Amino acid sequence: MEEKKQNTEEIEEETQKNAPKSSKRSGNCPQALEEFELEVIKKMEAFWQEKWEIMQKELSNLKDENKQLQKHLEASKSRTDQTEKENQSLKVRIRQLEDNDLAKEQELIKQRQKTKELEHNIKYLTDKVTDLENRGRRNNLRIIDLPEKPEIRSNLDILIQDIIQENCPEILEQGGNIGIERVHRTASTLNLQKTTARNVIAKFQSFQPKEKILKEARKRQFRYKEMPIRVTQDLIISKLNNRKAWNMIFRKARELGLQPRISYPSKLTISFQGKVWAFNKIEDFQVFIKKRPELCGKFDIQTQRARET
Repeated sequence: MEEKKQNTEEIEEETQKNAPKSSKRSGNCPQALEEFELEVIKKMEAFWQEKWEIMQKELSNLKDENKQLQKHLEASKSRTDQTEKENQSLKVRIRQLEDNDLAKEQELIKQRQKTKELEHNIKYLTDKVTDLENRGRRNNLRIIDLPEKPEIRSNLDILIQDIIQENCPEILEQGGNIGIERVHRTASTLNLQKTTARNVIAKFQSFQPKEKILKEARKRQFRYKEMPIRVTQDLIISKLNNRKAWNMIFRKARELGLQPRISYPSKLTISFQGKVWAFNKIEDFQVFIKKRPELCGKFDIQTQRARET
């Protein structure tokens, strides 16, 4: 507005300068003034027309800039909306993944619980089957280190009678019959390098005579025609292997007068310093002897382990 006012004032000043001086002598003064006013009006119209065109151009430029700005804002808003949609999509996917992870974790926990239950059930059933199988061998005796000679192979029933007669004759019932149901050798193995004789399994008709013989076998070394033999409870192979692991320790404990015994299923007991000590594992026995200077160094545990492997 100030610029327009200034331009108008300049035109008026210029008009006043160029305005014809009134003279009493000039007769055409009114006509000259009229022409002058017309000329001024034309200049004013031209001036304002020019200003109007400039304003129109500036307004048009402003409109164009406004349109471009509007387009830019719309594009920015579109990008913002797209970004917001992508953000929402990511949030949904993250939530789904978290839910899936939580569901998988819960499923994994359930599977672990089921696995533990199955392991517990398998162990229970395995122990149950092992116990039932051992109970099925309740009336059996296992005779170890009995040679496989031709005269022995076909007369195992008589051989058992002779072993009892030689080592514990007081157990024999009247008529020399202790009720043996059957006697047989254990199955052959595929180990051709093995030279030891197969074990002999004797099944008795009742539990009592077997227990009496086993009780006597724990007290002393049994023999057959001056040959040392071992008489033990008949157990499944896994339990026999567990008992076999104690063999060297058992022999050394017997030499030291510790009165060793291997009880069911494979627990070693010894008598030391007036107390009875029981061990379920060789590691437990090893810890025990390390704390007793009088026993430390007398049991070769390393050799025992080497033989086990």
